[in-house]
Amino acid sequence: MQLIDGADAIAGDLPAAVTRRVSVPLGSGESLGTGVSRISALHTVRDAVAQALDQLAAAAAIDAVNATADPDPDPDPDPDPASIPRPRADIVVTIGGDCGVELAPITAAKRTHPKLAVVWLDAHADLLTPETSDTGAFSGMTLRTLLGEGSELLVAAPGQRLEPSHVVLAGVRSFDDAEEEYIRKHSITLVDVDALSQSEELERGDALVEAIRATGADSVYLHVDLDVLDPAEIAGISFPEPFGVTVAALVENITAVRRAFALVGAGITQFAPSSPDAASDDLSAVLRIISALTRAL
Repeated sequence: MQLIDGADAIAGDLPAAVTRRVSVPLGSGESLGTGVSRISALHTVRDAVAQALDQLAAAAAIDAVNATADPDPDPDPDPDPASIPRPRADIVVTIGGDCGVELAPITAAKRTHPKLAVVWLDAHADLLTPETSDTGAFSGMTLRTLLGEGSELLVAAPGQRLEPSHVVLAGVRSFDDAEEEYIRKHSITLVDVDALSQSEELERGDALVEAIRATGADSVYLHVDLDVLDPAEIAGISFPEPFGVTVAALVENITAVRRAFALVGAGITQFAPSSPDAASDDLSAVLRIISALTRAL
């Protein structure tokens, strides 16, 4: 319910014309013997988000064709609102829920951008499997599932899975032993909080940009779990970890990445205020991050 309150609070400050709500089941779901808690609900959420993304992409394609086929050299200064083109879906930012909502957006981005890099800005690596998780909570398995390991009900088809060499873990400071082993085995790139926060010898963002450049990727998806922030910066998160980044440093890193690469999507997850009233205390920080992802540069 806290995640619902968080998503509703953010939605209240977003422009309605470019915001699409996706309904998700409120039921807890079943594990279905997979070792993943609530997997039936997770499967439903993934499919609902995927459908919304497909609809946005189809609408954007139609608008692009119409704009090319029917240019208007003498535009009406007071057009009929019904004739105004729908918002383009060049960059979709998925907001709300926990890290599990990223399954569909990142898979869709990988499908259309084979050389995609994913920057996992998160306090946690999220590289567990049903076999190594003590709790069965899928939020701790999301990235590993996107990499092709996990329950077959959630793993994407071959060709739509991430490659370890194209993943950058940024701001992560909490690892299980199994995650550390996986990171070592696959040489996954790490950019720690100090590197993200650097503002003296290097410009903020340089370390992250160089890490992405080393992957050879030509496009980037930015996953932002708000617990990448230091708990002093934001209260409304479920699993706070000390010694995170500041909002200012996070915004500067996002801006640096957008200047250097094509940003093809992003996600903001894990906003879980203790109450609807408490959400207002953190909204300015969240909106600064959304602005960094979407404003014109």
